[in-house]
Amino acid sequence: MTNQQQNQASAYWTVGPGQGELRSETLPVPGPGEALVRSLYSGISKGTELVVHQAAVPPCIAEEMRAPHQEGSFPSPVKFGYLSVGVVEQGPADWAGQTVFCLHPHQDRYVVPVTSLTRVPDGVPPRRAVLTGTVETAVNALWEAGPRLGDRVAVIGAGLVGGMVATLLRTFPLTRLQLVDLDPVRKELADTLGVDFAHPDDALPDCDIVFHCSASEGGLERSLKLVGDEGEIIEMSWYADRKITIPLGEDFHARRLSIRASQVGAVARARRHRRTNADRLDLAVSLLKDPVFEAFLTGASAFADLPGVVQDLADGRLDALCHVIEYPAATDPAINDQITTTETVR
Repeated sequence: MTNQQQNQASAYWTVGPGQGELRSETLPVPGPGEALVRSLYSGISKGTELVVHQAAVPPCIAEEMRAPHQEGSFPSPVKFGYLSVGVVEQGPADWAGQTVFCLHPHQDRYVVPVTSLTRVPDGVPPRRAVLTGTVETAVNALWEAGPRLGDRVAVIGAGLVGGMVATLLRTFPLTRLQLVDLDPVRKELADTLGVDFAHPDDALPDCDIVFHCSASEGGLERSLKLVGDEGEIIEMSWYADRKITIPLGEDFHARRLSIRASQVGAVARARRHRRTNADRLDLAVSLLKDPVFEAFLTGASAFADLPGVVQDLADGRLDALCHVIEYPAATDPAINDQITTTETVR
């Protein structure tokens, strides 16, 4: 490979409403405290990334919605994404050869400060590690809600985020945990997780906490019915530019209910003074040693096919919890040998 080729990278950009493409760019030379990462896998965070793909990010929160290594601005052109796993090719000696997670857009090679990297520990396959950012979202929501011994909990919406919340909660000493969804096919996911599944009409009421993850008006309305008196709804859905109506004129006030947003951009208030974003990411990736998380990896495509994959997801031709993008380095025997050797000696 020539020096010129070594300095080149390819990245996915949203270039207009419903339009994406791969663009080439020149990489900077890594400076002190920086690393050059060659991507192995990235994950498509369908909910947020399809909002970006459809140019539906509200202008009033465009700055707050910026991903850590985003380039460009909403609505487009913009390079967006945040579930990347790769191997450090160049960088400080204690980082060289390490498998890492980074909140970086879909790109085959990139240069970032090492402070942006999270080491993937032994026992976590690189492919599974793309889920780190979503597990982090679930961890933050649990810190936000603070479930207690014996609580009755419902998680509404058995997609990627809701499923992650239920996965973490299944180890808590709860009296009751239900994963609630309109789609009966999601029962297969619930069964894999070892969690009780319920259709919204059959879900049990009088919950202490309801985590709402369906991004639907009906799901939020059902949350109000399932939560008990003085209970709390943790709202994890992002509605982008959609207008949502909920019946706050019925028994919302009489039952003293609460709706609280949980958003991963900041560490939950209950832990903000004792945990950093890096601490939260380290915890999230360590939890991925549990093989149950494989249930969320529901398809894979080559990086070269990414523009078409995003459009298929947007059009509903492709259904996925987390669709994995595979980069050429993922099948390079030399790099795989390097990963194996590094994991053996650390």
